Order: sequence, then C-alpha cells, then structure tokens
Amino acid sequence: MVDYSILQAVYRSDNPEYLSQSIDSMLAQTHSSNDYVIVEDGPVSDELESVIAGFKQRYSFITVVRLPFNVGLGLALNAGLSQCKNELIARMDSDDISLPERCAKEVACFEEDPELDIVGCPVIEFQESADNIVGKRTVPLDNETIHVFVRRRDPFNHPTVMYRKSKVLQYGPYGDYRKNQDTDLWIKLLSNGCKGKNLDEPLLLFRFDQETLRKRRGWANTRNLIAIRWDAMRKGFCSFWDFCAVTVTQLLVFVMPPAFQKGIYKFIRH
Repeated sequence: MVDYSILQAVYRSDNPEYLSQSIDSMLAQTHSSNDYVIVEDGPVSDELESVIAGFKQRYSFITVVRLPFNVGLGLALNAGLSQCKNELIARMDSDDISLPERCAKEVACFEEDPELDIVGCPVIEFQESADNIVGKRTVPLDNETIHVFVRRRDPFNHPTVMYRKSKVLQYGPYGDYRKNQDTDLWIKLLSNGCKGKNLDEPLLLFRFDQETLRKRRGWANTRNLIAIRWDAMRKGFCSFWDFCAVTVTQLLVFVMPPAFQKGIYKFIRH
C-alpha cells in the first residue's frame, strides 16, 4: 500500500495521558506509517515533552517541530505540512483515538480512486474512557453531497481526514484562525474542485466532554466561524441564506444556556 505521513499538533494544555493514547493508536495501525510529524505549538509542559521524547526515542521516523511560541492550530499544522515526506497525510488530534484499520481503509480509498483529494469518516464520541460512548457524528459520504453540505456545515471530521499534501499546499493551506481552521480549509479545497469522500464506518473515537462544549460556545469560535462563512459568501461559494442560517444558529448557541447548546449539538450531529 502507498506510504502516508501523520500530522499532529500538541499544545501546552493538552493532557499527557490522552496524548500518549492518541500516538499509540496511530502507531498501532494495521498499515503503518513511515513518517510521523509532531508539532509543538509553543513551549509545552515537561510531562508532554517526556511523552513525546519517549516515543521519538523508540521510533526513528518521528519528527518533532518545536515552534518558539504559540501560533494556533492552523499555523502549527502549516509548519508541520512542510516537514511531511509523503503525498498522503493523515491528521490526528492529541486527545482522540484512531481505530487500528483507519489509515489502511483511507489509503485504500485513494488507491481505488486516484482523483480523490480528501477522505474522512464518522466518529464515535466518548467521555473519560473509550468504552463510555455518548454519541456519534455522521458526515455525508459522496462527493456531490459533501459539496452541498459544506455550504452550511463541516463535511469532514477534522481528526479523521487523510488528504493530499499537494492539494492542501496549492489551495490552502490552513488559515490564521485560532478556531475553525478546518472549516476554512474545507471551503478552500472544495471551492477549487477538490474531490472528497467519507467512509460510512466510524474509525476514530472522539473525546467529547464539557470542555469541548465550552470551547465551541465561546465568542472566539463564534466570531471566527461567522467570518469564515462571510468570506465564503462574498466569494460566491455559498448563498446569503446559507450564511444567515449558519450565523443565526451560531449566535443562538453563543447566547443561550448550555442546556440549549447540548440540545442543538445532539440534533445536528446525528
């Protein structure tokens, strides 16, 4: 099978135990990678540094990129993109867990369809431990549906995707946003005719807890998402009504009580 790189960013507030679990899950793939790039987005704790150093000592194909200060996830991933050796790049987050066959099945999609540029899948959401399942986020499967879906919502789960490095560098890369970098990237890629696909099988366990809800309810998240969607409308990628629908929903999530937010997420994620 074709080789692929793994791209992951680590931030100082990340949990060392969760980070270890996430890296372990990528190293346990049935189709192994020969290139793992970890970007430290600014100085990290001694505990996180110890976890990363331990893996690097055992696996010679791990490259660590240390940024002198925090630049945000999007720019950190851009710094790592240039270090990835392979055309196919699998994204991974520092608190999620990939199932063993994730990368093999995603690589197989690219081998079956050379025109594919992005492949992802649904996620199983869990809290605290991987056996405490609390939900699932489904995504559109075929390219045509993905191109319609992206006008109002993200058509991919960011930590599940594998994409072509050349296309991300050509039409992207990630924008300088502290939140919703993935939304911006999907719009850039799909508006330039990139082809996407989602497998129908969940191949990643996504850590979804109160902190996840708090971050998505914050003003930074709301402001960035509205700005990204405004730019997409201005460029003709989505309609005025698409923009209004996203803006109203996002503002409601921001101003309403947390219980309302949980209800909204439960409705739209299934």
